[in-house]
Amino acid sequence: MTDTVKKQKNYVGYEYKEITAEDGMIPLLLDGYENFGWEVNESLPDRKAEVRRGGSSKTVIRLKRDRRIVNKAELTRLQRNFEACVAEIQTLEKRKTSAAAICALVLGILGTAFMAGSTFAVTAQTPHIVLSIVLAVPGFSGWILPYFVYRRIQEKETKKITPLIEAKYDEIYEICEKGNKLSAV
Repeated sequence: MTDTVKKQKNYVGYEYKEITAEDGMIPLLLDGYENFGWEVNESLPDRKAEVRRGGSSKTVIRLKRDRRIVNKAELTRLQRNFEACVAEIQTLEKRKTSAAAICALVLGILGTAFMAGSTFAVTAQTPHIVLSIVLAVPGFSGWILPYFVYRRIQEKETKKITPLIEAKYDEIYEICEKGNKLSAV
C-alpha cells in the first residue's frame, strides 16, 4: 500500500454579503469593500447578475470575509460610514437632474394646457380664431422651452453639487484608508 499524505487545510468561516449596485458604482464599491476585509466570492458560478429596473442596469456583487477578522467592530463601523457616503453620492447625483426635470415637466404640462385651450377655442360652436392663436403661442413655447430650461437648470445644479460630491469622495478615501490600515493588522 502506498502512503498518501493529506494536507490539512485550516478551517476558515466566512460571512457573506450581497450588494446590488448600478454599473457606474461597481468599481468604487469593489475597491471600498476590499479595504474592509471583503473579497469577491469567485466560487459562485454567476457573480454578475443583471437586474433591470427603470431602465438602469444593476449588478449583484457577492462578497465574503473571514469571520475571525481582527478589529471587526471598528471595520464594520467604518464600512457603515462608507455605505452612507456612497448613498449620499447617489442622492447628490440624482439631485443634479431632479429639479431640472420637474421644471421641464411643469412647463410641458402648462404648454399642453394652453394648446388644449387653443384647440377648444378653434373647435367651439363659433370658432374663436384670435383666442386660439393667443393660446397657441404660449402652448408652443411650453413645448419648446422645456428642453432648454432643463439643460440650463441641470448645468447650474451640476456646478453647485459637484463640490459636494467631491467632498464625499474625499471622505470615502479617508474611511477606506483607515479600514485598510485596520484590516492589514
